[in-house]
Amino acid sequence: MHSEFPALLGAGLILIAIFYLGFLSLKIKIPGVILYILLGIVLAGELAGNELLHFASEIGIVLLFFLLGLEFNVKRLGGIAKKIWPSGLMDLFLSLGITTGIALLFNLDLFSSFLIGGIAYATSSSITAKLLDDRGRMANIETEYILGILIFEDLAAPIVVAILFGVSSGETFTTVSFLAITGKIIGLTLAAIILGKTVFKQIETLLDRIADEDFKIALLTGIALSYGGLALYLGLSEVLGAFLAGMMLAEIGKIEKVEQTVFPIRDLMLPTFFVYFGTTINLGNGVPMAGLLVTVLIWSVIAKLLVGILGGPLYGLPKRASLRAGLSICSRGEFSVVIAGVATGVLKAFSGLYILLAAFIGMVLFEQAPKIVTKIYGKPQKKKKSLKVPGS
Repeated sequence: MHSEFPALLGAGLILIAIFYLGFLSLKIKIPGVILYILLGIVLAGELAGNELLHFASEIGIVLLFFLLGLEFNVKRLGGIAKKIWPSGLMDLFLSLGITTGIALLFNLDLFSSFLIGGIAYATSSSITAKLLDDRGRMANIETEYILGILIFEDLAAPIVVAILFGVSSGETFTTVSFLAITGKIIGLTLAAIILGKTVFKQIETLLDRIADEDFKIALLTGIALSYGGLALYLGLSEVLGAFLAGMMLAEIGKIEKVEQTVFPIRDLMLPTFFVYFGTTINLGNGVPMAGLLVTVLIWSVIAKLLVGILGGPLYGLPKRASLRAGLSICSRGEFSVVIAGVATGVLKAFSGLYILLAAFIGMVLFEQAPKIVTKIYGKPQKKKKSLKVPGS
């Protein structure tokens, strides 16, 4: 008998645990993301630094951003930007900018402060979209605005990750390093647009000709991993590379063919990303930077409320719908986890606790949003039908 615990057995048990937690999340109505992170924290002693789990998590997050990029061809990006940019920039300033300033006031260095700002920035798309669907609020007047904000954040988050990743090697956060990273991001983006308009425009014909689904999986996953790997080679984040790879393929006519092929692999691998993140969190020394944690949590909620209350009217929403929107975008999740992946030591523990607490708080506020709006503004008045008098 082997004295070492077989890696294959460990991988199988983790997948079974992921299945159980995913099933449990549906029953207790808590996002699976939270349960997966908690599983990682519990198993940190056994799985810390596990290369197999790390590699699986890398594939999962790359495919998540690859599929996200598929939703944004260049034409759609322009259309979204025209309508949502005032509220989107407000969100960026309040959630990322001011949070960075708050961390600086707590005597953190610029890089650490910007990292905390990044973690507090993006609303969880997966949690918010699922809650909108589960609670039957997809047809609400504010839902289009909420989805617009999520899309804006989806576009900004990979750039934030790329900047953080580029300066996380211990270099000083200077203007020169920032400009160098920005140049790489622009170059990689332009290359993706050119390839999308030329080479990958023809890929739809190739996909139609490939009858065997296995070959499609190899091709599409290979494109996502290759461009993500190229971004890593340039000192950027694989997340940005994967997102741009999706944008390249977004130029083809029917992206459903690509999505249907890649979805199963993403769904298998993505939970391992959150489990792996949980294994990197060390809470042995208690709550890290408790004062900053409470302050950032409170400001996180206030910032998103302001994005709803002030940004909603800019989008054309009435007061009630604007407040409901603000209360519905407070959850943090997958993007915060990606950004927190750059953190180390105390910052990693701080990030993990923040994400878990922000996800819970955001979920509660989403659930209570209709009641809170009714308490503040009263019950909405139904318009009375005017009765026509005969002969008038």
